[in-house]
Amino acid sequence: MRFSPQFLDELRARLPVSEVVGRRVQLKKSGSEWRGLSPFNKEKTPSFFVNDQKSMWFDFSAGKNGNIFDFVMLTEGLSFPEAVEKLAEQAGLPLPKLSREEVAQEERRRTLNDVLEMAAKFFEATLASRAGAKARGYLADRGIDPATQLRFRLGYAPPARFALKEHLGKEGVSNDDMIQAGLLVAGEDIPLPYDRFRDRVMFPITDLRNRVMAFGGRALESDAPAKYLNSPETALFHKGATLYNIAAARLAAHKGEPLIAVEGYVDVIAMVQAGYEAAVAPLGTALTTDQLVLLWKMADEPTLCFDGDEAGRRAAFRAIDLALPLLKPGKSLKFASLPQGQDPDDLLRAGGRDAVKDVIETARPLAELLWMREAAAGAFDTPERRAAFEARLAQVIASIGDESVRKYYRSEFGERLHRMFEIGARRSTRSTLGRGRSPRGAAPWTRTPRVSRNRYAPAAHVRAAVDEPYVVASVQLAASPIHRGHRATVPPREALILQAVINHPWLLHDHLEELAGIDLRHSDAAKAKAAIIDIFAHGSVSDAESMLSELARRGLAEVSGCLARTITTASVWGAQPGAAPEDVLTTWNQLVALHRQWHSLPKELREAENAFGREPTEANYSWLQDVKARQAVLDGTEALIEGFGTSSGRPARSL
Repeated sequence: MRFSPQFLDELRARLPVSEVVGRRVQLKKSGSEWRGLSPFNKEKTPSFFVNDQKSMWFDFSAGKNGNIFDFVMLTEGLSFPEAVEKLAEQAGLPLPKLSREEVAQEERRRTLNDVLEMAAKFFEATLASRAGAKARGYLADRGIDPATQLRFRLGYAPPARFALKEHLGKEGVSNDDMIQAGLLVAGEDIPLPYDRFRDRVMFPITDLRNRVMAFGGRALESDAPAKYLNSPETALFHKGATLYNIAAARLAAHKGEPLIAVEGYVDVIAMVQAGYEAAVAPLGTALTTDQLVLLWKMADEPTLCFDGDEAGRRAAFRAIDLALPLLKPGKSLKFASLPQGQDPDDLLRAGGRDAVKDVIETARPLAELLWMREAAAGAFDTPERRAAFEARLAQVIASIGDESVRKYYRSEFGERLHRMFEIGARRSTRSTLGRGRSPRGAAPWTRTPRVSRNRYAPAAHVRAAVDEPYVVASVQLAASPIHRGHRATVPPREALILQAVINHPWLLHDHLEELAGIDLRHSDAAKAKAAIIDIFAHGSVSDAESMLSELARRGLAEVSGCLARTITTASVWGAQPGAAPEDVLTTWNQLVALHRQWHSLPKELREAENAFGREPTEANYSWLQDVKARQAVLDGTEALIEGFGTSSGRPARSL
């Protein structure tokens, strides 16, 4: 709804700023102004002032100011139209009358909201009925308990072709309304419209006011045409312009909870179960500009949480390219990367809330990920290649829309280039990143080799690095345990190694010393390994059942359960209880070989990058490229631990 300037002026005249602010802040008269404690910061000395003559408020501790509309929007997390409507109600001022067309449009939207609400209740009731047993089983397998199902209003669409259509028809809803709401599939070549959602777990999608405006449905059969199906575009729903769980997330973010964007419905629910109330997700598409703007309306630096595989890295890089033209002072992104092969739901079940917290707290800022992407994109062993890298950075920085943000990126990346290539002393070098030149002709980002100590200087961790050689952070190293530091979740490979000896204790007769020599970085995995060795040494186990019993007796039942939950694929035959001895031995040998390489390669990669950062010589560059090549080969062979099993009924594969 659009409000005329006359209406807004009348609202300001009826509601003094001190009256609106005074409902939330305790104010005391101070001369011609009012003063109180900031509602945005914890403080002991009042730095919040209200001036009714100017119709403004000022918060000097938070650096904020505005009028009554700004105050309500900031303190209650409302949009501008919502703030105006609330203040109009407080002032007893009726809202402007809508035109005939606007009235008709609003009535139509209200009707569709009612239809969708009725559909949501039907799906909820079906989930709770006998017909919803299969859907309840799926949700239980995903760790979504009944209380969470109620909270997110999850439901089930029965497989019958006309179940919802007949139910709503009995309630007096027309076919046209159901079609307009996106609930029926219709068309010229379809003689009889039928239910769009059938045999699917249903996720209601709500608007900012928590009104149902669409649905997402997850198929329960593997041969369904689409695993996830969303409502089509309607008068209420534009999937690229909203986010799943946006209403609850906006409220939580307003209360100070970190805003986290994940990839899907179940991921959002997993994040909320882990304690991150302000979790949202795009609706089956890559992040859009509209969704990014929505995120920034809720938080200055939302965190994008992607899978730790190649697809997740590509999604992160696409988000960077999308964000650069939109960056503003104070508005940016952070990026959290999940362990390889796990989504938030897997991570929560395997490692608990601490595992999720560990991932979120190690999120990297946009600038760091951008530099890492560009630095890993090419070689720097010749002057031409270094010049190409500099030109590539210039092009990326030029895409930043805001001039002040662009300036600071140019400055920071210039310092990084200086540390990386040691070009600061060569003042005659002409850089393509800056438009202006210093009086001596040096490029703006090369003329000052040390960081200024004035109030605009970078943060302490940047200043501390000025006197040290810059180290390139490769994608492989950034994804490795050294940088990632997921302390709370057992890595899948470590879990597989331990599961193999738990399910097949006979392995220890010939491989006890091999297990003892394996370095497991996770504390729980190390405890389990020590206990398994001790149990076997005392000769008290002969099968998986007795091994698990002994682990439980030593207080490690929860750890052994966590190890089993970490393995989210049934295709790792050699670690399963029923695998044939030949498959167990093949898988064990490959697991141990891969683990040893993964343990040594990140360390060698770090050493090679440090060496190249200190001395960018041809020898150090060749060493770095060799380690990267070996790690790339390892990336490709990691998956080969899955699918073994000639004796277990599977075709054999080998390295």
